[in-house]
Formats: sequence, C-alpha cells, structure tokens
Amino acid sequence: MQPTIQLGPTAHTDSFTRDNLPPFDQWPVIDLAGFDYPEYLNAAVELTDRMVEQGFGDNVALIGNGRQRTYKELADWTNRIAHALAEDYGVRPGNRVMIRSANNPAMVACWLAATKAGAVVVNTMPMLRAGELAKIVDKAEIGLALCDTRLMDELVACAKDSRFLKKVIGFDGTANHDAELDRIALSKSVRYEAVPTGRDDVALLGFTSGTTGEPKATMHFHRDLLIIADGYAREVLGVTADDVFIGSPPLAFTFGLGGLAIFPLRFGATATLLESASPQNMIDIIQTHRATICFTAPTAYRVMLRAMDEGADLSSLRCAVSAGETLPGPVYEEWLAKTGKPMLDGIGSTEMLHIFITNRFGDSHPATTGRPVTGYRARIVDEKMNEVPRGTIGRLAVQGPTGCRYLGGQRQRTYVRNGWNITGDAFTQDEAGYFHFAARNDDIIVSAGYNIAGPEVEAALIAHEDVVECAVIGAPDEERGQVVQAHVVLREGVAPDALTVKRLQDHVKATIAPYKYPRSVIFLDALPKTATGKIQRFALRARPEPRTETQTEG
Repeated sequence: MQPTIQLGPTAHTDSFTRDNLPPFDQWPVIDLAGFDYPEYLNAAVELTDRMVEQGFGDNVALIGNGRQRTYKELADWTNRIAHALAEDYGVRPGNRVMIRSANNPAMVACWLAATKAGAVVVNTMPMLRAGELAKIVDKAEIGLALCDTRLMDELVACAKDSRFLKKVIGFDGTANHDAELDRIALSKSVRYEAVPTGRDDVALLGFTSGTTGEPKATMHFHRDLLIIADGYAREVLGVTADDVFIGSPPLAFTFGLGGLAIFPLRFGATATLLESASPQNMIDIIQTHRATICFTAPTAYRVMLRAMDEGADLSSLRCAVSAGETLPGPVYEEWLAKTGKPMLDGIGSTEMLHIFITNRFGDSHPATTGRPVTGYRARIVDEKMNEVPRGTIGRLAVQGPTGCRYLGGQRQRTYVRNGWNITGDAFTQDEAGYFHFAARNDDIIVSAGYNIAGPEVEAALIAHEDVVECAVIGAPDEERGQVVQAHVVLREGVAPDALTVKRLQDHVKATIAPYKYPRSVIFLDALPKTATGKIQRFALRARPEPRTETQTEG
C-alpha cells in the first residue's frame, strides 16, 4: 500500500499546481529508493549552471538552426531570459507558461529559463490549432505564452478569445535574436539567482489526449526530470559527455524532452535538434556531427537501413532507441546484422514521464520489450488486478520512482488502481521475466510515432457539411504502423469520389493538427451498428479494404 505522502517545501507563490494534485489516496506507489535529492532543487539549474561548475562549460550543449551553444553560453542565455520573464513579464513561481515551437535551441532555452524562474512549463506542438491550444490553456489556466515568431497566428487567435491567456511573447527560433523576448533578454545580466523550487514542486505539465481527444495534464516534479536521466539514461544508455544525441520526437512530448534535452544536458553531452526530423535529415546530421545516440520510430530506422545499403555512414551510432510504435522483429534483426549493435526497444508513457521497461546492451532480443529499468517493477494483471500466469496476455501494471498524477485528478482512478499505474497496454511476461507487447487496450491510433485519438478526428469530420456520420479507426500500414482511416457516410447528392476525399482531408488539416488527418477515406451507405446504435468498429477493422487515400465505396 501507498505510504503516507508528505510533500516537501514549495517555492510557488502561485499554488495552482499543488492545489490541483490528485488526492493522495489516488496516487500510485512512488518508490524513491536510490533517488535522493535535496529538498530544494531547480532542475534547470542542474542542467546548465551546475554543469558549468562541474567543468563542462566549453562542451557543446546544443546544435541547431546553424548555431552551436556551449554549456556556458546556454547558462548565460537562459539566465538572461529568466531575468526578462521575472522582471519584464511578471512571471511568478508557480505560474504556468506555455511554449510553442518546433525543436530548436531557442525552445530549449525558453523551457530552461522559465523553469529557472520557478514557472510550470507547458510545451506544445507547433502543429496544434487555436481550438486545441485553447483546451490546454483552459485546463492549466495559462496566462503567458512564449512563441516562435514563425508560429504566432494560431496562438494569437487562441489568446483573442481566452479568459486566461493574456500575453503572447515572441522569441526568435532561428540563429538570430530578432524578436521581442530576445531583445529584452540581451540587455540582462548573465547572472541570475534561480528560484529555489522544491524537489516536489511541479516543473512540467505534459498533456496527453488519451482516447477521447480531451486533454489530460500529467504533473511532473523537478525531481522527476532528473530521475529519468539518473535512471534510464545512466543505467541503460550509459551516457557520457562524448555522446551526441539526435532524434525525431517533438520536445513538446515528454519522450522528446527527455531524450533530446534532459538526457544529454545531465551528462555534459551534445543535443542536435532538427525542426524537420525527416529520416533523410537525421541521416545527414548523424554523418555530419557523428551522432552516437538516436531516438526515433521503426519507420525511420527502415529508411536508415536502406541508406546504409546506398553508402551512408552511420557507424558513429552506438545506440539506436526505438519507441513510438512496436519494433518489428525483422527491423531489429537487420539493424543488428548491419551494425553489429542491438536496437533498444522500450516502453514509456507521458504519465510515467519516460521509458520504464527496456532492452539493454547485452540483453536484448527481437520482439521483446525487455525488463524494468532499475527502480521500477512491473506485472501483468487481469481486470480485477490479479497477476496472471506467465505467457498470458493481460494489462501492464507498473510502479517506480515516477507515476501518474493528473491535474485535478481527472480520470486518475482509471490510470491508477491499487497503487499501480495501468498504462493501457496489453503485454505478456515470459518465464524468464521478459515483457512482450501485445496491443493497446484502447482505440488509440499510433501512426509514425504519433498518438492520435479517433474521436477527435471524428469530431473534425462530422463538422463538415458533407458528412452525415463517420467512424475512425487505425488501419495497418507497412510504413507508418497504422494510418488514420475514416469510414464516412455522405449527405445525399455528394459524390463519393477523390475530390470529396481531398476536400474532407483538407478540412481536417485546417481544423486540428495536420498529422491527424485520415490518409484513408472509405465511403459507406451506412455504418455497422449494434441494436442500441453503437458503432461496431471491429466490423470496420475486419473489412479487407485497400489502404489508399482515394478508396471509395458506395
């Protein structure tokens, strides 16, 4: 059972996040054995100024958009921005600050600076539209946003109608300093006394749409940000100051923030950041900067394998981490055959912050997720939380030094049961103790590493005047794992043709983030339903339809 929870001191004068932690009796068991931090801890200081103090000042910290920043330059840069946030924009400890940007050094600098100022940061994807941003703003009651000036339109539109978001400040995401925040920061001192936040103060809100499309905010303390580095990155990856990181996940996802910012900065290593992390761009960066650790999805590794056949030199990679979708056994085996190094599969979640079960060097197998990271324990359970026999498919339950805390306790009881985090994944565990992924417990569509909630796409489609009703499922796809497939009933008189497909796809792209659009659209006379009117999605999944963008059916 969960021991009595006692939170340490707080520096937050705005108590919103601590006030909105879920009730203690709904928390998962948190086991902090081996992760001892002082009562007062500012994660951003530990990743910048502390690294300079430890002798890493001249090491390159960040590469991106034609610029390199050493640890000393990064510490100075973030201290200047922190001054601006506190002195010019009135940021108080505990205030929520949204950041909207693609992956670039300026986004990392804004995140670190806001954290130094004691703010609770909410990183967001550049593709989100005003309506999606508004849900996040309302949920976290965000008053200030920092935005790459190239991406201002949707956020300004969001602020116009928001009762919370009062100020949107532009920063320059390029190699220049030609934006409001940059100009103010340049006049500030490079010395800044960071807010002495508590280790149990919330530092980050990670938003996840789950299966409904309605955002849930996961709450992560300053200590949590260091735990994932001092656990997984140290134990499994063995990160040193000589490592150079590359990857595709957005920094707005906790997976990306860990793998492309926290992990390298914790050990004096280098992060290379790409705004457009296409497989070819990653291949170019790996070759140019001799990257050693890569985080991306199996689809990208397939492209890298073909590139090696054509002469690309990826020999600098000592560690390839696969996440975002299931790693097929053949991809693992081909990578091992061509590089002599295993690909590390792993599973994590936004709720748990990062990877908690993984393969390891010297202990990895195809089609196997591996064993828990030190500090975590896992079991496979049934609906009643009873552990199932080895080899039986069941629900994955996890405990460890991080765990689910939803802002406001929203759906907390769904994710946490009897002190265990129930991740929503179906797994088996073999007799040797290794965990094997079976499927998702819900209808989340995982496409090229992106989690897409079908109901959200359905809501966008049904808003179009030509659509009477629709149902969205994930359809198998060789390249992406899954694609969003929409089954649509059109209003009378609308032609079920390629032009209509394109019109609906464009509508979805304009309504929600473009990556969520249905790549496959199938027209039906009626949707299969139960007697009570519930759509039978299993019947749609069973249809042997070609997976094309222009597939139609009368």
